[in-house]
Amino acid sequence: MSDPRTAREAIALVTDDFTELPFDEGPLTGDGPLGWPGYSAAHARAAGRTGETESVVCGTAVVGGVTAVLISFEFRFLGGSLGERTGARAAAAHALARERRLPVVVLPATGGSRMHEGMRALLQLQLLASESELTRAAGLPQIAVLRDPTTGGGWATLGAGSDVVLALPGAQVGFAGSRVRPPDADPAAYTAEAQLAHGHIDGIVAPAALRETLGRWLSLLVRPAEGPVPPPYALGPGVPRDLSGREAVARARHPDRPRAGAYLDAHFVLREEISGDRCGGVDPGMRCGFGRLPDGSTVAYAAQDGTATRPAGFRTAARLVRLAGRLGIPVLTLVDTPGAANDPEAERAGAGTAIAELFAAVASARTPLTSLLVGEGGSGGALALAAPGNTWATPDSYFSVIAPEAATAILKLPPEDAPATADRLRLRPQDLVALGVVRGVVDRAAPDGG
Repeated sequence: MSDPRTAREAIALVTDDFTELPFDEGPLTGDGPLGWPGYSAAHARAAGRTGETESVVCGTAVVGGVTAVLISFEFRFLGGSLGERTGARAAAAHALARERRLPVVVLPATGGSRMHEGMRALLQLQLLASESELTRAAGLPQIAVLRDPTTGGGWATLGAGSDVVLALPGAQVGFAGSRVRPPDADPAAYTAEAQLAHGHIDGIVAPAALRETLGRWLSLLVRPAEGPVPPPYALGPGVPRDLSGREAVARARHPDRPRAGAYLDAHFVLREEISGDRCGGVDPGMRCGFGRLPDGSTVAYAAQDGTATRPAGFRTAARLVRLAGRLGIPVLTLVDTPGAANDPEAERAGAGTAIAELFAAVASARTPLTSLLVGEGGSGGALALAAPGNTWATPDSYFSVIAPEAATAILKLPPEDAPATADRLRLRPQDLVALGVVRGVVDRAAPDGG
């Protein structure tokens, strides 16, 4: 099935084991709460045309070996619009999820609130937001898979309000539906691809891969490891312990040094990544997601990839730490950045507030954090991702209040004094242990991986 058009086609795309929740509201009478002329007849025609009694189908399903609650929208039923009965069904599905401790998967295809019910329909957005928040407070994951179209209140509640947001390729996604946008609006801005590029969704998944991808996500989010988790082993060749500060900095900056991707590949047997800060930004240099350990349990991770971290990266990491806390999943962070991006664009994007947000998320984390310094530890942009009291270092790393060159400039020393400044800063791994900055220097893995 390449393009699920109906609620049940969408369900069939992700599971062969679905049990529908029973709803029997009876035929709509009286033309609804507004007495909208012809509404009852239109509702009956929609039911006859689709075989459904409302714009949403709810039930339980097994996806990738995990039992979940599914909420799937039927766009052919009055545009998949949200009315009072729609809200009641979705609320009942969330209540069942909380009762049975199940994750929630939403498969929206909706044009928004139902005009025939006026403000009574719009109020369903408050109901859905409340139900989603109750489910979130219960520590249960919510995943949305956006279908075409996902607009209006459905996008702004069950869609964008989910913990992980996936989308089918080419899906129309945006708060403004096609009939209410400015006449000169670029339609490309209202697509899943545009939402991904601007940090509002986590990934686009082809229909053929959706069942497997959704199953991986569910299995990762419901099987937390017991934390705090040990730091990974060091990768790469051995490093002499008698390096000078200048040599330690040079080794940490070496282009062939193992980066975050190598550590993530070595440490996890399976991973899925989130993307974006939900504020319009994406930083490819900050990799965040959830990984499976060899024992089958899950650890959340936020990993700097050796570049200057941008505001979107700090916000995405903060989002990851908070999400992991709600789901009871311990966190591993990999610290590796020359520092926070300091260009004008970064300042306009709120570099200071983004770093503050990550410091706050780490300080108030609800699950244990473990950090490993795997390369450069440049100033506050690196420290924001470091676990207080549980940060470790690899032999080819350094941590400094600021880069030696910048420290030299700040102290009004000649540039040729930078190597001596590196030594004075005591930034080598063994110095960091002696200063109480890190707990220890991790060993390299044994040749057999043990």
